[in-house]
Amino acid sequence: MDNKVMEQIEKLDLKSMSIPEDKKALLQQLFPEVFAEGKIDFEKLKQTLGEDIDTASERFGLSWAGKSECFRIIQEPSIATLKPAKEESVNWDTTGNLFIEGDNLEVLKQLQKSYYGEVKMIFIDPPYNTGNEFIYPDNYKENLDTYLAYTGQVNEDGKKFSTNTETSGRFHSKWLNMMYPRLYLARNLLKKDGVIFIAIDDNEIHNLRSLCNEIFGEENFISEIIWQHSVQPKGYTDKFSVHHNYILCYKKSDDFTVNELERTEEHNKNYSNPDNDPNGAWRSGDVRNALYRPNLIYDITTPSGKTITPPENGWRWSKDTLQEKIDSGEIIFSEDESRIIRKIYLKNQSGRAPETIWFADEVGSTRDASSSLKDLFDNEVPFDTPKPIGLINRMMQIAGLKSGEIVLDFFAGSASTAQAVLESKYNAKFVLVQLPEPIDNAKPQGKAAEKLGLNNITDIGKERIRRVIDKIKKEQSEKKEAANGSLFKDEQGNKQELDLGFKVFKLDKSNFKIWDGSIEEEPLEKQLKMGIDHVDPNSSAEDIFYEILLKSGFGLNVPVETLEMAGKKVYSVADDALMICLDKNLNKEVIKAIAEKEPARVVCLDEGFKGNDQLKTNAVQIMKSHNVEDFKTV
Repeated sequence: MDNKVMEQIEKLDLKSMSIPEDKKALLQQLFPEVFAEGKIDFEKLKQTLGEDIDTASERFGLSWAGKSECFRIIQEPSIATLKPAKEESVNWDTTGNLFIEGDNLEVLKQLQKSYYGEVKMIFIDPPYNTGNEFIYPDNYKENLDTYLAYTGQVNEDGKKFSTNTETSGRFHSKWLNMMYPRLYLARNLLKKDGVIFIAIDDNEIHNLRSLCNEIFGEENFISEIIWQHSVQPKGYTDKFSVHHNYILCYKKSDDFTVNELERTEEHNKNYSNPDNDPNGAWRSGDVRNALYRPNLIYDITTPSGKTITPPENGWRWSKDTLQEKIDSGEIIFSEDESRIIRKIYLKNQSGRAPETIWFADEVGSTRDASSSLKDLFDNEVPFDTPKPIGLINRMMQIAGLKSGEIVLDFFAGSASTAQAVLESKYNAKFVLVQLPEPIDNAKPQGKAAEKLGLNNITDIGKERIRRVIDKIKKEQSEKKEAANGSLFKDEQGNKQELDLGFKVFKLDKSNFKIWDGSIEEEPLEKQLKMGIDHVDPNSSAEDIFYEILLKSGFGLNVPVETLEMAGKKVYSVADDALMICLDKNLNKEVIKAIAEKEPARVVCLDEGFKGNDQLKTNAVQIMKSHNVEDFKTV
C-alpha cells in the first residue's frame, strides 16, 4: 500500500483516554512557554511559577504506602469495552439510564472520553473499611484481567478480590489505594458546576477527608454532614451506641452553588401575623451582633423618649441603617418599649439553607431503607446495607438537579440511587456501576436473595430497578393526568415524558485484538495472524458498534439511527456526527453514499477493505471531496 494512503487513514484509538496526555494538554494551554519539542521544561515551569514551587522533602499532606502506585494505575489506559446486554434491559431504544456491571475502576476509565465533564452529581457509598468488604485484588494489579478472573471468565491464580482485615497489614493504606484512583477519575467526569457526596463512617472519615482535599482541593470542601442512620439504641454496655455516619460533600469548582431546600409546613410553623402586618406572616429575628463591634454600640431612643441600651457586642446594623428599618416597619418596638423586634417575613423565604445534621425523620434511616426493599421484594430484604431514598433525594435537592442531568453512582449496591432518581421530580438520568459480588447465602439477606433467584449484587440492583419501573407504571395508570405517560413538568411547566427504562452494559475484553507490546515475543506466524484477523469472531455487530461509539467519545445513550446505504448497514450517530459501517465487504458505492451525507466523522472496519489498496485510496479521496476529514478504520 502507498505510504501516503497509510498516513491518511488513521486507526481508531481503542484505549481509554490518556490521563497524562490530557493533563499535559491543559498545562500547555496555561503555560505554552514551558514546552519544547513536546516535552515539559520543568526548570522553566519552576521559574514561571516562582515562589509557589515547594521543593522541600517534607511538606504537609497525606502520604501512605502505595500512593505512587496509584498514579501508575490512573495513568494506565484501559483496553476493555462495555458490551450491551439488551435482554436484561428495559426500553433499550428510548432510555438514557445506564447500569454497568463491572469493576468500577476499569469502567471509570472507559467513561473518561465520553462522559468527561458531563456528570452533575455523584453519590457513592463505598466500603467503609470494616474488614468485611471486597475492596481490592490480592496482587494489587487492578486491570481487566483481574476482573475477568474474579468473575470466572478466565482462570488465573492470584487474581481475586479479597477482604481487607486489620491483621493483614497496611489496613488503611490498602483502602486508600483502592479509593484514590477511583475518586481521581470520578472528578474528571463532574461538570464544572458538579458536586460529589460520599458516605463513610468513623473508620476512614479522617483519611477520606484528607484524600478529597488533595483530589478536589481543600477550597472545594462544602460540608461534613452527620446523618442519623438509626434511632434504636444498640444496648452496648462497654461502648457508645453509634447512631450516625458521615457524608462528605465537595464541589468541582466555584461554579457550583449550594441549592436551598424546599420549605415545609413544619419550617413555617413559627411564622404568624399577630399585628395584621400587610406584608403577611413573620417571625422575630436576632438584632444582636455576633462579634464585638464598638462602632455598633449605641443607645436607641424609643417613640416615647425611653432609652434602649445596646447588647454587649453591639447592634447588627449602623445607626442610619437601623433607623431605615424602623421607618419601613421591618423593626418595631415591643409594647413596653424595652426592646426592638426584627420582623423576618415568610414571603421573603424562598427556601432554607441545608444544615450539617440530617435527622432520620427527615431523610430516612437504614431501617427505612430496608423497608423500601421489603415493599419492592415481596416482604424480603435481599441486601443488608441499602441507603434510604430520602437521603439521596436530599442530596439531589442540594445539587440543584435539572431535567436530563446525570447522577453517577459507581458503588451502586442495591441501586438505591436509581430508585431515588426514577421517583424524583427532576427527570434526571442515572449511571450506575457495580461489581457482581457474590451473595453470602449464610446471611439472612443472602438467603432472601437466593429465595428470589438473585445470584449476586448486580442481580439485586437490576431487579430492583425493574420493580421500581413497574411500580411507577402502576401509579401512572391510577392517575388520570398521567394518561400520556407523564408525571413531571419542566421549568416552563411543560409535561415531561418519564424515562422508565435502563440499558445494561457489561465490562469485558475488547472486541479487537489490541497490540500491547507482548506480541513481539510471539512467533512470527502469530504476529501475522494478529494483523490480519484482529476482530473477535464471537463479538456481535452491536458489541463492536458500542466499543467504537464509546472510544470515539460518544455517550452510551446518544441517539442512533440504523440506515441502509448501497445495500449495506450503516449506523448514524447523533444526526450524522459519526457514521459507522461494520460491513466486511465494503465497496465504492457505500463509501460514496456515506460521504455524501457529509458526516463529521466516519469509522469502518479495516478488514472491510480486504486488502484492496485501490479501494482504500478511493475511499480517502471520496471522503476528502465531501469535506470528511476525520476518516478512521479499526
